[in-house]
Amino acid sequence: MTNQTQQAVEVARGNADKMRGFLQTQASEIALIAPSTISVDTFIAVSVDALARDELLLQAARNNPVKFVGALMKAARMGLEPGTEEFYLTPRKVKGQWEILGIVGYQGIVKMIYNAGAVSSVVVEVVRERDGFSYSPGRDERPDHVVDWKSDRGDLALVYAYAVMKDGATSKVVVLNKTDIEKHKAKSDSAKSDYSPWNQWPEAMWMKTAARQLGKWVPTSAEVRGSERTITAPPASVQVGVVDNPDLDDDEGAPAPADEDLTVVDGELVDTETGEVIG
Repeated sequence: MTNQTQQAVEVARGNADKMRGFLQTQASEIALIAPSTISVDTFIAVSVDALARDELLLQAARNNPVKFVGALMKAARMGLEPGTEEFYLTPRKVKGQWEILGIVGYQGIVKMIYNAGAVSSVVVEVVRERDGFSYSPGRDERPDHVVDWKSDRGDLALVYAYAVMKDGATSKVVVLNKTDIEKHKAKSDSAKSDYSPWNQWPEAMWMKTAARQLGKWVPTSAEVRGSERTITAPPASVQVGVVDNPDLDDDEGAPAPADEDLTVVDGELVDTETGEVIG
């Protein structure tokens, strides 16, 4: 690492540490909405670490702290770790200024399915052009997916998802093709950005879309439910998950806290103890 790079890292870390102090002022609000299994201190540390690793994210957080806190509140409410594959923190430009958008990841939805305590396993897989794949609804209980690991599998073609319930039954099987995925992607305001997960991690976003559809058919929860519960698979015609849960939408973050909930001066953070502008 060159001296110049090292200096840039130290500056970013210093600014991130100031952001840590700001987030500590929001700790009580985070604790109020987060599941009981979430450590607020750890949650804040993970959030700050994400900023320290990405200078553009840090800039976006400083430009619009209200939007940043709104994204974190969404992650906290869902019991997910921000800045990870459970919950992406992505920069986007709005009216010439960078701000942070929170997007639920594939692993986040799968985590919420497991949290509900109704399933023993969740399967989410992509199918590529040269894979073997067969599934007939009403005839097959689960898809038959054959992969030749020694050959080039080709481009993404399909994605499927299902859960095995605690009683051994199989949930509804979700199968989406490229056209289905493109329709979901088109609803994403951030999809055209180079920083969007759709462009940085397309396979993960295909899997996230299938998992999100599966979440309409099996229970999900931010809280970890007791493992003693046994829930059987519902009929394929019954949706029991989070059909209308806006938290699972690709682009819409949690409603941002009102401006008066944060100490902000002209879009900048202020240390509530010293009165120093964090910049």
